[in-house]
Amino acid sequence: MKLNERSLAFYATCDSPADNAGFLYKRGERHTAYHRRWFVLKGNMLFYFEERESREPVGVIVLEGCTVELCDSAEAFAFAIRFGGAKSRTYVLVAESQAAMEAWVKSLSRASFDYMRLVVRELEKQLEEMRSGTAGGCQGSPTSWKQKPSGPEQSPERLPALPAVLPKENGCAVWNNAPGGDPSLDTCCGGNSSEERPRPLAPHRRASSSEAGSAGAAAAESPSTFCWLHERYGRAVAQLRHEWLERQPGPRL
Repeated sequence: MKLNERSLAFYATCDSPADNAGFLYKRGERHTAYHRRWFVLKGNMLFYFEERESREPVGVIVLEGCTVELCDSAEAFAFAIRFGGAKSRTYVLVAESQAAMEAWVKSLSRASFDYMRLVVRELEKQLEEMRSGTAGGCQGSPTSWKQKPSGPEQSPERLPALPAVLPKENGCAVWNNAPGGDPSLDTCCGGNSSEERPRPLAPHRRASSSEAGSAGAAAAESPSTFCWLHERYGRAVAQLRHEWLERQPGPRL
């Protein structure tokens, strides 16, 4: 890739995002006076302009093979960019505040490709350690994990199968389905068995265990247990009312 002043000027002023930008005081190479310049950091290139609105940079510093460190100076917030070699130049810069100096030193120290290579190597090392740790965990002892059983042996304790329709009276089951429970005991609508259960309506009695099968079949054939009971008791009430009216003296309505 060939670089010239025109390509560098375009890269310095293009719309690509800058890693850092701001005013710094730069000490001259021949004279020790400081000049306020606008600095723009893009990648490993540090451009500086006379003014913020300038379209061409005054110079550029390629941040390779250098170190960024604080330096002893009469001015506060001073730091230096030092290159290796006897005749290499040292750039002394001064920030306007402590926070600005720390931000510039941090960003300039991370701008070189050498730093990026170190970061990539460290990430590759961490990735390799994670892969080896995952592989070691999968190749552990056979007792560390166990495949989930399938088929009839999946659950050692299986509950007994429940009937399709429970025989009910007044909307309540007349026997429980707990293992080892007495079929003659009932569980009313999920309530507690220790609580007092409502008495069944007369004149019908509670279905016994021997009648559970026939009652269950009748409940299965009926579209609704409540409707069946309502119709049945309704007929009994009508019959009793008719007999009572027959026994009453006087004209009938």
